[in-house]
Amino acid sequence: MEGIPLQHWLIAATLLFSMGLFGVIARRNTIALLMSIELMLAAANINFLAFWRYRWVGRIEAPVFVTIIILVAACEVAVGLGIVLSMFRRFRSADVEDLKEMRG
Repeated sequence: MEGIPLQHWLIAATLLFSMGLFGVIARRNTIALLMSIELMLAAANINFLAFWRYRWVGRIEAPVFVTIIILVAACEVAVGLGIVLSMFRRFRSADVEDLKEMRG
């Protein structure tokens, strides 16, 4: 990270976040939605770490937030994959529209 300016990290994070946002808006498959959300969380992590490295050196908040985001993302994937497996067993499809028919 020493030779790369902060702006390049922010541009990379913006592109990654944009790809994730496009995936959330355009995709109907739940697995693609989960992957798109993961891209958006990775972009947030890149921003936190870039600002921590270039602006907030010596402060602990950014690495703590990144750790929390990684933990939340892991929990989200576990719950999401459980829902996708349940949905696929019932409907033989991973389309988001099929979630409307799932009831407890």
